[in-house]
Amino acid sequence: MEVVEDVVIVGAGISGLTTSLGLHRLGIRSLVLESFDSLRITGFGLSLWTNAWRALDAIGIGDCLRPQHVTLLGSVLFSRISGLQMSERSYRDKGKQGDQEVRCVKRNLLLEALASELPSGTIRFSSKVVSIEESGYLKLVHLADGTILKAKVLVGCDGVNSVVAKWLGFKKPVFSERSVVRGCANFKSSHGFEPITMQHFGNGVRSGAAPCDDKSVYWFFGWSPSSQEKELEKNPAQLKKYILPKLGKVQDEIRAVIENTELDAFVSSPVRYRHPWELLWGNISKGGVCVAGDALHPMTPDIGQGGCAALEDGVVLARCLGEALLKNWRQEIRDKDEERKEECKRIEMGLRNYASERKWRSIDLIITSYVFYLIQEIDGKIISFLRNKFFSPILPGLLLKKADFDCGKLKSP
Repeated sequence: MEVVEDVVIVGAGISGLTTSLGLHRLGIRSLVLESFDSLRITGFGLSLWTNAWRALDAIGIGDCLRPQHVTLLGSVLFSRISGLQMSERSYRDKGKQGDQEVRCVKRNLLLEALASELPSGTIRFSSKVVSIEESGYLKLVHLADGTILKAKVLVGCDGVNSVVAKWLGFKKPVFSERSVVRGCANFKSSHGFEPITMQHFGNGVRSGAAPCDDKSVYWFFGWSPSSQEKELEKNPAQLKKYILPKLGKVQDEIRAVIENTELDAFVSSPVRYRHPWELLWGNISKGGVCVAGDALHPMTPDIGQGGCAALEDGVVLARCLGEALLKNWRQEIRDKDEERKEECKRIEMGLRNYASERKWRSIDLIITSYVFYLIQEIDGKIISFLRNKFFSPILPGLLLKKADFDCGKLKSP
């Protein structure tokens, strides 16, 4: 069976749904392919910084998410070795682009908010892409069930193992030799946490926690597992038992958060990232094909910008495609072939504009996150001394600077 679609988006994650919703706001229909049989809303939170909220406002769902999540007022950094506080930073600073805004958002609520605004039938579940071919001005997208979709525009938002990124010539992301366990604990009554982020460093381990709302707290635990410890990722019960004594001198309430997390809310994954020079020399877009989100810029989670950057990608991509597909061309088109050729040129130019706009931002975030990883999690006397005495007081401020970014509106002024 063959089906023709104008815009096909592979992956119903943050970048895929944001791109689709942005296009919908502009009056452009898209089809989102998701390999799973439902939205992947496995329970954990993610930090959404100022730049992410500007992107959410651009697509019109910021105000529906704000009441469901508390505003974080600042961050406090502790040593997990001594238990002593190393630094404290307020998030109330005003940046160049305006007021700063930080919240820890439940991933399922974010995805559900994005999906709920899309027209019925936009997301096609159980649709795994197995290969891509070119056919003139179109791309042939082969699905595992035998369906072949013809697409004028193909957007890869299919994560770190992206089929579309591979087609564009990108290598598989590099494994950082580190894993992160994430979870979200839900309490029957108020958890009593202050609206701040608490992080602990030392001996190659980094952990932290932040409230999402009055009754739930997101937490993470990052470490470099041995080959034997990697097997724990498959067993949440064993993983939980392993993590608790490894926390070090953390506050009792932090330990209680992990103890109260249900096993099905434990999510463990290896940390992968893309070498920044791949974006410098590679093809973010080619013809009518491009990538966004983790398919474009997988990065270590140390600055909390992975999801934020994916939201930025979606807004910028929708805007660039909108300018290409909705632009009024006054010149007379003589025949269908000439019309298709002209449309193809506009699409290609729109995706090149998107790639140009996102390249350096993506490179900057990948490099910054990796440098933060080196500072925060690498063990050793010298790096520990520098981290405790010099880096810890300035790191939160640098995070705010990276978050003080505006991807713009859907329509150019």
